This record gives sequence, C-alpha cells and structure tokens, in this order.
Amino acid sequence: MDVVLTAAYAMIGRWQEKYDLWDESRAKALLTALGVRELGERHFASLSEGEKKRVQIARSLMADPELLLLDEPASALDLGGREDLLKRLEDLANDPLAPATVIVTHHIEEIPKGTTHALLLKDGYVVAQGAIDRVITNAFMSDAYAIAISVNNEGGRYFARAL
Repeated sequence: MDVVLTAAYAMIGRWQEKYDLWDESRAKALLTALGVRELGERHFASLSEGEKKRVQIARSLMADPELLLLDEPASALDLGGREDLLKRLEDLANDPLAPATVIVTHHIEEIPKGTTHALLLKDGYVVAQGAIDRVITNAFMSDAYAIAISVNNEGGRYFARAL
C-alpha cells in the first residue's frame, strides 16, 4: 500500500510523509477498485506484471489528477491479465468522477469499452481524429499500417485482422 500512499500528494519524498486515515482509506479504495487490495502489503517487486500495472494506476489516481495518461498499459500482459485490466479501465471510463484518460496503444483490441474519441497516427502525423467509430475504420487503419485491415466492433470492443 505504501507504493500508492506515497503518491497522495503527487511528490516523491524521503519516506517521511505523514498519512491520515483519509489517505489510507483512499489508497485501499483504489487498490480495491483495481482488484489488488489483497496485495497491498506485499513488496512491489514481488508482484506480477499485471498486478504492478494495476497498482501503478491506483498510484496515479491517488493524487486525484485531471488527466490520466497510460502508455500501452496492457503490454506484457497475458490474455487474462489484459482482459481484467480492460474491464477495470472500462469501469474507470464510465465513472463520472474519474479523470479524462488518454491511452496509447498499437493494438485496437486494447481500447476499453467506453472510449469516445481516438487519434490515429502514422509516422508522427495524424491520419484521423475524432469520434472513435469514425476513426477506427478499415480505411484509416489500413492507411496507418500500410496493409489491408478489416476492423470489427463487437459489443463496443474493436478487433482488427490483416486481409
């Protein structure tokens, strides 16, 4: 839990910070929301990659930011870990009190339900931007990746395959 608590005031100190009951309650609530509450007393280094990612997101949320930036949050996760993380990000996207979230990914399967907008880049240039259903299309994805791609939306999740 210390990993999350130390982010309470969005600063890195010398481990001499004083936390009150509110800080501890918030840390526990965030760890619970991300499904890692039972790991709160374990050393960070002993956690799996998926557990570490969820603890890091809880840590990021501890300071109550206006913007949450996640750079490939599902990388290095197995299928189960990825799907668990995406469900939790979907819950976050549906929470009216959650910060605006920007997710960077190369895999559209990793875009959680509830995502409303997308920016598609190729070589640092914008291919398309706007409402997600107008950006994640066969044409734009094929252009961005320079191969023919078929995009499917199944229940709010996007999937791609090369043709």
